[in-house]
Amino acid sequence: MAQRKMIVFPTKNELSQAMAEYTANLSAKFIKEKGLFTVVLSGGDLIDWLCKLVQPPYIDSIEWSKWHVFWVDERVCAWEDPDSNYKLAMEGFLSKVPIPDKNIYAIDKHWAADGNAEHCAALYEECLKDLVKEKIIPISKKTGYPEFDLQLLGMGPDGHMASLFPNHPQINEKQKWVTHITDSPKPPPKRITFTLPVINSSLYNLMAICDKAPAKSVAEIMKRNNLSLPSAHLSAQVENVWYLDQAAASEL
Repeated sequence: MAQRKMIVFPTKNELSQAMAEYTANLSAKFIKEKGLFTVVLSGGDLIDWLCKLVQPPYIDSIEWSKWHVFWVDERVCAWEDPDSNYKLAMEGFLSKVPIPDKNIYAIDKHWAADGNAEHCAALYEECLKDLVKEKIIPISKKTGYPEFDLQLLGMGPDGHMASLFPNHPQINEKQKWVTHITDSPKPPPKRITFTLPVINSSLYNLMAICDKAPAKSVAEIMKRNNLSLPSAHLSAQVENVWYLDQAAASEL
């Protein structure tokens, strides 16, 4: 497992620029090596920070048609709902780049609108298993779980990542690839999420954190490796890199 690596940027803008460069470089690397790139998004502010990818030089140089896009977690609500990570990503990023619709793997539209978190998690896991059969996603030889190329993650002020929250049992799930939660401490309460073994089977994990609110949790993880915070469990197969702005790093 990769050691945690931290880079602090003077501003959010520079962090955003570095994230675009990091993503574009990995996109080029994997497309050259295997003809496609699997990238996993999260919600929150992350989509805003991806804005540089839809500007030159990246917008024109990335082979968008080879991208396959997933979500590390999703709120169980209609695609049109303001809470939807799909809606957020679509409006802020995906609608601005020519990734084929069939390569964008959202939560099941019908069951999400219906609010059935358990069924949505099962269907998303089924979708991943189909893509393993289709050789879009490999199974990690080291872990036995699906192996994505890059996940772009964020952390909440409470130290949660994806929809793995402190003092909730989902962090301990090892059988499933995708699990669900119906009592999220952060609204909306119903969500689906990749399980920790799947998150940590990714080749590259980039955790991006900005602003003052998560600074205390950042310090708890970086100084004390406080494992009561789910984000402290983040690892990766090749690189586990944390991008912070000055505010997020202010308690270090």
